[in-house]
Amino acid sequence: MSNAIGLGIEIKVKTWFRDDLSTDTSTSFIHNYQILIINKMQSPVQLISREWNVRHLIHGGSHVSGEGVIGKQPILLPNESFEYISGCELISSIGSMKGKFHFKNLDSNTLFEAEIPQFFMFYPPLLN
Repeated sequence: MSNAIGLGIEIKVKTWFRDDLSTDTSTSFIHNYQILIINKMQSPVQLISREWNVRHLIHGGSHVSGEGVIGKQPILLPNESFEYISGCELISSIGSMKGKFHFKNLDSNTLFEAEIPQFFMFYPPLLN
């Protein structure tokens, strides 16, 4: 699990490999990741958008950005959390992701970013 706290937003990440959806012969390595976002600020915040940098071992990387997460732009009151699960397809047996969430402080109407900690994804047979 990867954790980060910045500007009053705590982000925890957990990953797992999807053997049922992956095929090592066609270089399609599917992973799920679970994100837990905790608002440790004194103000309510809204998650506006996200940016991801995905690295594929020897195949370079890609950048993904968009509004909200899983079709939502959740509002988190102080000490509230929001959790979601999504997925990533790697074209390498090893890869990583890191990024940032863009938030709006609903008391001050200011925008700010929270870093998503880098996490790694591995094809499990490589660990044996």
